[in-house]
Amino acid sequence: MTDGPRLRVLSYNVHGLRDDVAALAAVVRAADPDVAILQEAPRRLRWRTKSAALADRFGLVVAGGGLPALGNLVLTSLRVRVHEQRSVRFPLTPGRHLRGAVVVRCSVGRTPFAVAGSHLATDDRERPAQAAILRRVLADVDEPLLLGIDVNETPDGGAWRTLTGARLVDAAVAAGRAAQATFPVAAPRRRIDAILVDPRCEVVDYRVFDPPEAYRASDHFPLLVDVTLPTS
Repeated sequence: MTDGPRLRVLSYNVHGLRDDVAALAAVVRAADPDVAILQEAPRRLRWRTKSAALADRFGLVVAGGGLPALGNLVLTSLRVRVHEQRSVRFPLTPGRHLRGAVVVRCSVGRTPFAVAGSHLATDDRERPAQAAILRRVLADVDEPLLLGIDVNETPDGGAWRTLTGARLVDAAVAAGRAAQATFPVAAPRRRIDAILVDPRCEVVDYRVFDPPEAYRASDHFPLLVDVTLPTS
């Protein structure tokens, strides 16, 4: 068992804020995360203002991402100190959406960690290369790493296998809850969202968070993971 601080991480595809934003805020506030990793967050006109306003509604602050990370956004509570952020853009396939990732180096007290967020393509031909690029980016991170991601495929897909293994562990599998679907909220039947955790961390709890407001907030359910960070 690890003996470092406990951290609560939320990963949530917020569907471009096209649904009930008040319900979305209620979901995130009820989850009470230390870190929120969002997909489909503001990425166009006035994205900084919109991201800050969204963070304020959630009771959090902006840590990194947004337009430079193509809508992948990391928010944190004031308990978390942010040291550095990096945004990554995947190569553009003509006619498809430009996608990317964000990596944020943080600490709680004297304990360092890093969080990353990404949203892979819906196209089966694009995802493998994007997952491979993301894996190379994350290989440069020395701190215990937590990745919140909309993989856009189920766990039997190649992108999952690229991103998991010795470097990252599927928190749902670690918690024995891999059967819980995340999408779509109207009739959940696929697990296409994940929080992947550095094996140096202890997964204390994992759940697909589904309060009543979640059915109005987005087309995805959020994931909520409690981990204990290693102290060294």
